[in-house]
Amino acid sequence: MGSVGMKKTATLLCVPLMAKSAEGMVSGMNQAKAQGADVVEIRLDCIDNFHPQKDLEIILKDKLLTTLIVFRPKWNGGFYEGDEHGRIEALHLAKDLGADYVEFELKVASKFMEEHRNSPSRELPRIFNLFSICQVPLIAYSSGERGLISQILSPKYGGFLVYGSIDGDSIPGLPTLASLIEVYKVDCINKDTKVFGLISKPVGHSKGPILHNPVIRHVNFNGVYVPMFVDDLQKFFSVYPSPDFPGFSVGIPYKEAVIEFCGEVNQLAQSIDAANTIIRRPSDGKLIGYNTDCEAAITAIEDALVRAHRCTNGKTSLNSPLKDKLFVLVGAGGAGRALAFGAKSRGAHVVVFDIDFDRAKSLACAVSGEVRNFEELAKFQPEKGAILANATPLGMHPSTTRIPVSEASLADYELVFDSVYTPKKTILLKEAETAGAIIVSGVEMFLRQAIGQFNLFTERQAPEELMREIIWDKF
Repeated sequence: MGSVGMKKTATLLCVPLMAKSAEGMVSGMNQAKAQGADVVEIRLDCIDNFHPQKDLEIILKDKLLTTLIVFRPKWNGGFYEGDEHGRIEALHLAKDLGADYVEFELKVASKFMEEHRNSPSRELPRIFNLFSICQVPLIAYSSGERGLISQILSPKYGGFLVYGSIDGDSIPGLPTLASLIEVYKVDCINKDTKVFGLISKPVGHSKGPILHNPVIRHVNFNGVYVPMFVDDLQKFFSVYPSPDFPGFSVGIPYKEAVIEFCGEVNQLAQSIDAANTIIRRPSDGKLIGYNTDCEAAITAIEDALVRAHRCTNGKTSLNSPLKDKLFVLVGAGGAGRALAFGAKSRGAHVVVFDIDFDRAKSLACAVSGEVRNFEELAKFQPEKGAILANATPLGMHPSTTRIPVSEASLADYELVFDSVYTPKKTILLKEAETAGAIIVSGVEMFLRQAIGQFNLFTERQAPEELMREIIWDKF
């Protein structure tokens, strides 16, 4: 069978097309080509009132890309419920009309090979030759959010195809072609590429790849940063013990739990009892835990206060602007712990609210602060000039309409910080700004902690200006 514009050494970018008409498939093929695809997977079982001869001629005539024809029956996860003989005949017809590849299910292919064992026209010698040298193109991937990295990392392991969706036609569990080409640069991934990843649940909201990947490439480091959906830390670390995975970011809800899987923990992370960064030490493979959240969040808050005070009186102080301030913290998880310890180190008095009272109490005791019942938060009126820090997911996309405190109390805060960075300006920050408070976005914390992570990941100095440009352009 022939092919159109095949690349011989690189993994190919493939777009699955599931239009309801042959004309829709052709339109999708045009879009896929325009957006950088090499191959299209045509799902015949998605076409309404499919007529093999007519529809396949429309699809395959003057095709712009390499085509993989799929006619998936319902018993194999597709939509086709008709006669099995007719389905197989349609696949043969697709081959005869010029399809580059045709998908046969394993049990169908086995029967097919048995029936045509002695037929030279079926190219069996080529198949046997491939078997003999044990080098055959492989398409293998997992679906859903968990399986996203199986697409992105396919080139590292010699995969034949990477699947992506075209803009405006998203497919659950698949990255977009644009992200594969622009964010992950899959054409640059090879067997020597180091893999850094975000360990989180959920993970789809993360913008870490948008920031880390261009910066990794900017310093000519052969690496890629990917989202890693994890629901079992023990299994995760047992599956990824390779030096090819030298570092991880740690997100919700694992910043505390991940500590027990570290062979060593940096002093700051140990005191906070939470890590947002893990490095695999090259000499012995031991996992080392770090916390770059603490200084990232606190310096972001301090710098905002210093700017505001300088504008007001033109003076600067040697002391932290947080000294002796009331620091109202909502959320006692990993990010909350980083904020609490940072605030304490600057001389602030910390008050902790969390749905889990025992967790809040434990954190309050650790920073010599005060604990309050979460139910009190709605009516809590702080002293004038207090600092409010939200370290919960409240306000994170897609649940963007909730804030953790009453709107009436926002006027009493001098500054409001939100660790949520998706969206960039949350409803909490919008309401606080309206009330007259200084606001600090989680984007600023995200940038600063990412700079610290990059330095640890690569053992190189992060290009801070470039990272800031990316943050404000892409977030």
